[in-house]
Amino acid sequence: MCGSSDGFKLRPRLLIPAHPSTPIIVERRAPAKHWLVYLPIALAAILPLAAIVYTAFLSRDASQSSAWFDHYAATVLPRYVLNSAILAIAVATFAVVIGVFCAWQVERYEFPGRRWLAWALLLPMAMPAYVSAYALSDFFQFSGPAQTWLRHTFQWVKGDYWFPEIASMQGAIFVFSLSLFPYVYMLARVSFAERGTELFEAARTLGLSKRRAWWRAVVPTARPAIAGAALLVMMETLADFGAVSYFGVETLTVGIYRAWQNMGNLVAAAQLALSLLVIVVLIVWIEKRARARARYASARSKRVARVAVSRGASGWARTALCTAPLILGFVLPVALLLRLLWRDASLAFSGQTFTWVLNTVWVGVGAALVAVAVSLWLHSQSRLSKHPLAPAIERLLSFAYAVPGAVLAIGILLPLAWLDNRMIEFAKSAFNANPGLILTGSVVALIYAAALRFYGVASANITAGYATLPVSLDDSARVLGANKRETFRRVHWPILRRASAAALLLLFIDTVKELPATLTLRPFNFETLATVTYNFVKDERLGEAALPSLLIVLISLPAIAWLARKQDATH
Repeated sequence: MCGSSDGFKLRPRLLIPAHPSTPIIVERRAPAKHWLVYLPIALAAILPLAAIVYTAFLSRDASQSSAWFDHYAATVLPRYVLNSAILAIAVATFAVVIGVFCAWQVERYEFPGRRWLAWALLLPMAMPAYVSAYALSDFFQFSGPAQTWLRHTFQWVKGDYWFPEIASMQGAIFVFSLSLFPYVYMLARVSFAERGTELFEAARTLGLSKRRAWWRAVVPTARPAIAGAALLVMMETLADFGAVSYFGVETLTVGIYRAWQNMGNLVAAAQLALSLLVIVVLIVWIEKRARARARYASARSKRVARVAVSRGASGWARTALCTAPLILGFVLPVALLLRLLWRDASLAFSGQTFTWVLNTVWVGVGAALVAVAVSLWLHSQSRLSKHPLAPAIERLLSFAYAVPGAVLAIGILLPLAWLDNRMIEFAKSAFNANPGLILTGSVVALIYAAALRFYGVASANITAGYATLPVSLDDSARVLGANKRETFRRVHWPILRRASAAALLLLFIDTVKELPATLTLRPFNFETLATVTYNFVKDERLGEAALPSLLIVLISLPAIAWLARKQDATH
């Protein structure tokens, strides 16, 4: 009755139910014989962390570096930890305030410009924090246009006025909050659309004021989405290297890079990487434990029309307040980049620009294809073969999204360098030849790092796609004679195509903006738009950095447009 799959014969068993006219087919689960297929994927997930732990505590140099790390822990490590904690908590707080406020205004009220703000508020996602950092720093610094205009207008000189220092912790919080609040806005708006308006109106009919109705009825139901978005914002903040290094904020990521690249102490870098990883894991554990006993029921039965129309001064005030983070987080940085590009046009355009774009696209496409292909395979095996290793490995790979890029770079480079050395030794002894660096000297390490770092993006989209696919369709396909491969091709894939395309696009954009891992793992004479931007900014060549920065934003816009269209389709 059914075909074969992976060499197994599926033997259905016919049961006679209470009503003999409706037989039930129960399929005996075939045992998975080729479980070794999972081994390379599991090793790819475990190897980076194992390499960091081994280097930090078990390697020959670990004991020699213990005294140095003790000195490091007594001097600068507390400052790194404190700065990282302050930055992450402050950015998450401000991003939640901005994102939740804009999401509620857009979802609850009708006011001038609401339609275009609904999708435009996602645009700051296309602006990497390190790009905004140098663009806004050039504008707000003492010699920048903002302070120059103030001095010329009011005839001030240095010391006559106070202006906030942009290259500081406060400036970093400002830039990160404006770059990352769209994550909170997107998830909070979805939650408000599902149940916020209905619960708000119900609370108002019970006599609660608007403020108390919102706080007591709307916020508790949106708390899981807001907490998840805040967690994502904190992880992105802790993983950043470009913005904090440009502003001179000493975080753990900066300390890792200094210990490795500037001081040549790989053991200390691995120990710092583990410290950062422990903090990230602790944040994830606290967030999950805070929601462990909570239960949230969906109250969405029908879409209730927006009932609050805001006109006049209140309507324009909402427009201004929702437009302000868009202007500061996207419009102003883009305008400043265009100004720099126009001012130094002769320096911005280089013959290597096309090569940088090609390298960026090559790494982004490669990482996206690898991650999505692995995610599709693991999800399909978990669904069709019921293999217990598939969901376990999938969860393990998804955890890598919580690992900062600098940490992942160390964990990947160590085993790949070891393999390269072993291959070189074998080639010299067997063939009297030196093939050079094969893994660490190619884009393999970059694609591996990006695919592992952002696998969670692919997994989330594929999981959402499978959630819309009833298991009964699999049973129907098997009864009609389809094997596992045919079931996936003819039943699963038509439904998963949209989710897979979304995963490819989003993972490509995340890879394009990734800086720490790319900066560390790139081969010699191999530059992407992110690394070129960082190197130009580090050398204060802002005019030359404008074009690659704008190209990063331009490449990111298709994903933002897709997200906006998808979100509007569900509202």
